[in-house]
Amino acid sequence: MVDLNHNALLADLAVSAVERTRLNFYCSLFSAIGSLSVFASYTVWNKEDFFSFRIFCVLLAAVSALGFTVSTWLLRQRFQTGGRSAEGQDCLLKELYVGDPSDPPEKKITLFEYLKQLSRHRNFLWFVCMNLVQVFHCHFNSNFFPLFLEHLLSDTISISTGSFLLGFSYIAPHLNNMYFLSLCEKYGVYGVVRWLFILKLALSVIMLLAGPDQTYLLCIFIASNRVFTEGTCKLLNLVVTDLVDEDFVLNRRKQAASALMFGMVALVTKPGQTLAPLIGTWLLCVYTGYDIFQRDAMNNISTEPQMDPSRVLTATLRQGCFYLLVFIPITCAFLQLFTWSHFTLHGKRLLAVKSYRQTQPQNILPQDVKTI
Repeated sequence: MVDLNHNALLADLAVSAVERTRLNFYCSLFSAIGSLSVFASYTVWNKEDFFSFRIFCVLLAAVSALGFTVSTWLLRQRFQTGGRSAEGQDCLLKELYVGDPSDPPEKKITLFEYLKQLSRHRNFLWFVCMNLVQVFHCHFNSNFFPLFLEHLLSDTISISTGSFLLGFSYIAPHLNNMYFLSLCEKYGVYGVVRWLFILKLALSVIMLLAGPDQTYLLCIFIASNRVFTEGTCKLLNLVVTDLVDEDFVLNRRKQAASALMFGMVALVTKPGQTLAPLIGTWLLCVYTGYDIFQRDAMNNISTEPQMDPSRVLTATLRQGCFYLLVFIPITCAFLQLFTWSHFTLHGKRLLAVKSYRQTQPQNILPQDVKTI
């Protein structure tokens, strides 16, 4: 809920693409600073004694709550100060406004009517189809990243290196997003996202042709695949803000439905989060016969007849993990390039929507004023 309203603020605080990109840049910067807590947790981690780690988690939660409270208080103070300065002007407009008694009062739309409006919003439909695949890919990487490290790189890298890669994968997307945002200012979000899909497809094909024995290339691909995928997810928040603007213009709203738009995007793409581990484990089981769910997590005892440990890490299992690693991004990239090519909210259309949105009042419709 906090993330949903935080993303909705991005659309409410600014309308121009430059200002939104700048806000997203600072958001990524401080998110990267906050992600350093992942490395800090390793200094107090002890699998035999969790007391220090628990204290660290409590302190981290307290600092986060304090920072969130202070930042929201400062934000409210800023808006209240701006509201007082404009209060006199609003009162004057109300006195001068001549309303038509025959005009009916504003009709509040129902949830069904709002869903019907979204069903006619073509760019929204194409976007959620693309974002559904993106959410699937993001959570696939999150769930299978440790599995790939174990079965593809465990023989060539140390445990500390694997832990570093895992921790770095939480910080790198924020740093990478800062660079992508600078590209968005030059080439637009649509073009940057499109080239990221092409890059994902190209890297996956190169990795497929190189094979699983190229250790350094495999290590770079596993890390970059997760970083680029997470970075693309963060860039897509800017696209949702553009959809908020288009929805405002198409349906002639008196106020932008930012939270509703972000909420609907999150709701429609939620199945991707659930399907990612299910489809991934099913594909791995079909190809290799290795089912990670057929194990007792507490006692590490298999519920099936015991197998020789040397047979678990066979060439078939390693090859299956490799094919899963490269074919999932290839499939996702093809689907996303297809859906993204039908997304038309860019170029002249986006400029027209932005221009109209910026010329309209944010909370009231255009009103007639007495000639003085």
